Amino acid sequence: MGLLSNRVDKSSLKPGDHIYSWRTAYIYAHHGIYMGDDKVIHFTRRGQEVGTGTVLDLMLVSSGPNRSLVPCPTCTLSEEGHGVVSSCLNCFLAGGILYRFEYGVAPALFLAKARGGTCTLAGSDPDDIVIYRANYLLNNGFGCYNVFKNNCEDFAIYCKTGLLVVDQNTMGQSGQAVSIIGGPLAAVLSTPLRLVTTNIYGMAATAVGVYCASRYAADIGMRRDVVKIPVEDLTRRLAMGTLQVAEPSLLALPGPPSAS
Repeated sequence: MGLLSNRVDKSSLKPGDHIYSWRTAYIYAHHGIYMGDDKVIHFTRRGQEVGTGTVLDLMLVSSGPNRSLVPCPTCTLSEEGHGVVSSCLNCFLAGGILYRFEYGVAPALFLAKARGGTCTLAGSDPDDIVIYRANYLLNNGFGCYNVFKNNCEDFAIYCKTGLLVVDQNTMGQSGQAVSIIGGPLAAVLSTPLRLVTTNIYGMAATAVGVYCASRYAADIGMRRDVVKIPVEDLTRRLAMGTLQVAEPSLLALPGPPSAS
């Protein structure tokens, strides 16, 4: 496993793997679940897509299969247009390099990564459950695409773990979204420390420390604002018009009904 990404060969893939490929000069990576037989299920900007309205959202290229290619009979859009699609591996990669997202990594290795969106401290569910979730969402959707709260990495992480962020007003579980925001945030937060750290190297070290701490605290394996939701229940919540969970009671263990 490299310090930047975990590049793998196609022959090492197995069904249920979370894979990704970098786009646009390594600014952004597209994520999906490998299903075997050269097929990938992934979440794109197509269908009911809702962006953040930021310049960043407009700069990011489409994360779907390469539209410049001749239409591939293997790559199919959902009839509902909800954005979850099945593609062949070549169209998913769109000419990029294949990487595998790692689960259950040690904290030291996680912090050593220069970029988010490559690994997590959280463990993965068994592959058959991951495949079931991906297939279910292919038929039922994963809500509206949002680069910060509900993107392709969020989709793949949910398929692997079944975890979703409780508060819909906060950022999703995507590591690359944290990285995009975390760099500038670290620089801003380190600015007041000029009073104590006037050396430019000291300021840079402080910014790196703040960035690493923010990535660690925001990782899906460390957050306390997540809950495990069955994929069938997720579909019901999508039909109600919300993806993230808003009821804090879901964090509590179920108890006997109260007498009234």
